Amino acid sequence: MSDYLIRGIEKNGKFKFVGAKTTELVNAARKAHETSASASAALGRTLTAGALMSIQLKNPDDSLTLIISGNGIGGNILVSVNNKGEIKGYIDNPKADLPSNKNNKLDVAGIVGNIGYVKTIMDLGMKEPYVGQSQIVSGEIAEDIANYYLTSEQVNSAVALGVLVDTNLSIINSGGYLIQLLPGATDEDITKLENAITSKPNVTDLMKEYEDFQELLTYLLEDFELEILEKSNIGWKCNCSRERTLEMLKTIGIEELESIIEEDGGAEVVCQFCNEKYQISKKELEQLLIEVKENHTNE
Repeated sequence: MSDYLIRGIEKNGKFKFVGAKTTELVNAARKAHETSASASAALGRTLTAGALMSIQLKNPDDSLTLIISGNGIGGNILVSVNNKGEIKGYIDNPKADLPSNKNNKLDVAGIVGNIGYVKTIMDLGMKEPYVGQSQIVSGEIAEDIANYYLTSEQVNSAVALGVLVDTNLSIINSGGYLIQLLPGATDEDITKLENAITSKPNVTDLMKEYEDFQELLTYLLEDFELEILEKSNIGWKCNCSRERTLEMLKTIGIEELESIIEEDGGAEVVCQFCNEKYQISKKELEQLLIEVKENHTNE
């Protein structure tokens, strides 16, 4: 089954919710970056978080970048998602790995770290992108995203993210949910929602029982009346290309291009998001240099 987002609302206006099934997405990222088990879990949770947060994108060309920058051994994690449900991402140190934590779980907090920031950059077609930032509170990512919404956007949220990695490093299950209170929610509603969530297993265990995320959310929130508003496909896709790579090389400047031509005779450019390798010949670099010099002369 393809990955998807499912979005809905509590019928009496208590809260809105979105769930994401991301198993294929995270498997694609794992293959692209050859991640360790711990790095797969950290990158997978961040990819899922990016998918959930993309419900804020309304226009065709809108996009969101989610950056988690902590002091853990994994380095920075960056995810980019557009309004078409196309998602890509990377972790600085994909081979970083740690033993299981005290709960016998993959040590995502050790990969991410507990000091640093969560940052979002939303391009909504305006003159300047919207930028929000908050501090990392645990490094487990779900808690950090909930804290981001509370401190940066003043929205109370429940966030759950889970990635189950097999012994052969493939992804068995990946997904998560985001539940956000609406202005009509009372203190009683909040307590009822908290009890509903805390009385159920974590999302990783729930995914073992419920392959369909609508069924998972229906069970999780069985004490409420839910209305499903939309279901949409999401998936791994990088928009890099040879043409984009050549355009990027034009931006490095005349001296750098001349140096590459003289010293290396060619260039290998690797996409940071998907690890696709582009071999650029000396002849192509020389043509780029001509074009850059012409543009420089005409300025």
